[in-house]
Amino acid sequence: MKKILILGAGTAGTMMANHLSHHLDTKTWEIDIVDHRQEHYYQPGYLFLPFDIYGPEDIVKPINEFIPKSANLISDKAKKIDPKEKSVVMENGDVLHYDILIIATGCNIAPEEVNGMDGAEWHKSVFDFYTFEGSLALRDKLRDWTGGKLVVHITEMPIKCPVAPLEFAFLADSYFKNKKMRDKVEITYVTPLSGAFTKPKATEALSHLLVEKNIHQVNDFGIKKVDNEKKVIIDYEGREVPFDLLVTVPTNKGDALIERSGIGDDLNYVPTNKATLQSMEYQDIFVLGDATNIPASKAGSVSHFEAEILTENILRYIKGEPLKEEFDGHANCFIETGNGKALLIDFNYTHEPVEGTFPFPGIGPLRLLKESRMNHMGKLAFRWIYWNMLLKGTHIPFVSTAMQTEGKHY
Repeated sequence: MKKILILGAGTAGTMMANHLSHHLDTKTWEIDIVDHRQEHYYQPGYLFLPFDIYGPEDIVKPINEFIPKSANLISDKAKKIDPKEKSVVMENGDVLHYDILIIATGCNIAPEEVNGMDGAEWHKSVFDFYTFEGSLALRDKLRDWTGGKLVVHITEMPIKCPVAPLEFAFLADSYFKNKKMRDKVEITYVTPLSGAFTKPKATEALSHLLVEKNIHQVNDFGIKKVDNEKKVIIDYEGREVPFDLLVTVPTNKGDALIERSGIGDDLNYVPTNKATLQSMEYQDIFVLGDATNIPASKAGSVSHFEAEILTENILRYIKGEPLKEEFDGHANCFIETGNGKALLIDFNYTHEPVEGTFPFPGIGPLRLLKESRMNHMGKLAFRWIYWNMLLKGTHIPFVSTAMQTEGKHY
């Protein structure tokens, strides 16, 4: 019996287990998937939890609900990958051997990378919303907060879902307006980028929204430290931004397993062929989701598109056929802009977000790079699609894996 071993049962790993279970001969191939957690988290929901739009019950479900019956869920932590021996050593001492390894270990926040960030004010006046615990603690803080200087901050790129901090700022504006206290809150958006986003046309649209909503913007801010006593963040040029409530996105790093195994870059991301999703160093290792170092957005939609392409490439690898170089960096994201509206962007390695229609050229019904109520409803509907289709490896016929240029205004 040959074995495919998947490390990580988050979004990417669970989708791969389901996709492969639909195609592999179970008499020849066995699928093992490793994850020490008992719960699966809908990470896009972390954005909504602080504002009481979603509750914990909308975000957390038992992990084994989504693992295919033909796969073996191993509830333990991986200690080290040994690519030369084609094995993974577990924390309980077991050694798992593989014929094909799929790394889907994701990435995590590392507040300890910035002096003072995880200091005395951590989860008191300094919060993240990129973890379930941080998002829940922030919800409790916002329920009773009486106002002051709210700073929404990004430490450095890359991060999971690059638009999420902007969405947080927009939703905060809407949240405080609904609580009749917007005049008591000064919102400042602080970014290491030179603009609101990484792509010019989207940056223009998003910067306009920041101005419209009276959200101050501080660009090119390379944070040096968080001063917990003075309640300021300080950059390497000596600039200071004061806060009463700091909502920060710490440095994002790949799993520590990658560092222990010596197969990652400086941020613990695995060097990966950006078109085939095969490891740059080991032919029998494939990588997808947030664990890769490819220059694509670290978002759930990317994992969705990667999983469909990687499934075909693994089947080709098993047959000894050349891999297809088909992943184009495709990503699409709904961007919540508050007040029941959202933007939608669709882009890839070579094409930036522009105006147009999605998913059907000229028809839509969704409009790209334009605020609308329908886009907001699409964002909320995605949660059902995630739990009931994406995780289970169900193909969505009207959403193409490769980005389509038709219907877009370049």
